Amino acid sequence: MGVGEAVTSFLGDKRVPGFATRTLIRPPQSQLGPIQDAQRTGVIQASDLEQKYRHVLDRVSAFEILNQRARAAAEAAELGVQEHPAENMDDPADRRVYNSARRIGGTGSVRRLSSTSRGRTAETGSIGEALGRALVKELSGTTGRRIIRGVLGGLFKRR
Repeated sequence: MGVGEAVTSFLGDKRVPGFATRTLIRPPQSQLGPIQDAQRTGVIQASDLEQKYRHVLDRVSAFEILNQRARAAAEAAELGVQEHPAENMDDPADRRVYNSARRIGGTGSVRRLSSTSRGRTAETGSIGEALGRALVKELSGTTGRRIIRGVLGGLFKRR
């Protein structure tokens, strides 16, 4: 192989390698060192992407939208105005999804926003009871069996 040549092979049908062939490599069209301002301007104007990226767009980000909503909610709270979010929804499907969602109220209890709620509307009990139930549930499964087997196996291991 000479300078500027390479051996290439491509995968064919069903990922079978093709024949290796000699390929000429085109040398890079670049220069070492800084480019002059006139050259840079010429390259940019000759580019197809120049029209697309000519104007800078500063779109509103989600962060800005959420900050604006938070400020509006804070101002409404200061004025004592309470607005139900479902009232602003135009699409009935959006209202239905919003009303069927579970929300956490100001008291920390879980409540359903729709008027036709099924089951309990608030969780009863303390955090300790909830942790106890979760621990019993976890230990009654595979994890509990493994822990007990490990403890008892360590105690009654034959020597």
